[in-house]
Amino acid sequence: MDSVSQKYSLYASEPEHLQQRGFGRRRALTVMAGYAGAVPLIGEWLEAFWCDQCQESRWYHIHRIEGNKYSVTLAPEALWMQASGVILPTGNPSVGEFTRRQARQTQFQGIKDFHRIG
Repeated sequence: MDSVSQKYSLYASEPEHLQQRGFGRRRALTVMAGYAGAVPLIGEWLEAFWCDQCQESRWYHIHRIEGNKYSVTLAPEALWMQASGVILPTGNPSVGEFTRRQARQTQFQGIKDFHRIG
């Protein structure tokens, strides 16, 4: 597999993110308070890789365990919310369907894009 993207760093924005990584509740709350809301997760990132066998790229969660040992798993959608500088693969949730459809169009349809209601 070959990397086809940059490494996107991960951060914890809630104590639960740290608890999932082995922190106790009290320690997670203390660390979150000390970082004012966003704790960088050292040794973890999202990265896309191209697979020659399946002929597609997929996003993976890479976690350095120790030295040159890594844990590599498909990136779950929830993890995208903890990455900095990435665009969600499902699109921005605050953008409406009309705007998404307009952005995907390759040709200008003019008034045909608008429908009268009523």
